[in-house]
Amino acid sequence: MDQSIYIAITGTQHYFGAAFLKPGQIVHLIKDPDNPHDHEAIKVDMIPLGKIGYVANSPHTVPKGCRSAGRIYDTFEHHVCGMVRFVVKETAIVELAPGLEEVYIIKTTEDVSFSPCL
Repeated sequence: MDQSIYIAITGTQHYFGAAFLKPGQIVHLIKDPDNPHDHEAIKVDMIPLGKIGYVANSPHTVPKGCRSAGRIYDTFEHHVCGMVRFVVKETAIVELAPGLEEVYIIKTTEDVSFSPCL
């Protein structure tokens, strides 16, 4: 992408609120094609919390300078990362970062065996 693309996370009040969101945090934008309310819905997840909101997709919720979920829906296949840039009240402004991926490494200091997940 030549120019930065910004989106807004809305609906945070239905999950964890927005008070914990800070600039620099990574979020995951994941298409939600089975959403009964919006066929262009994109949920926003944050590890380890899970869903924290949705990409704004209404003229009433998309701030000036941001793109709606419908405008970015076809720009990625299933998932794209973004970085929180600003938080205003219950809305977070996120810059899309297609080249960014979040990786977690778990290191133990002793031999540990895990039982398989069911």
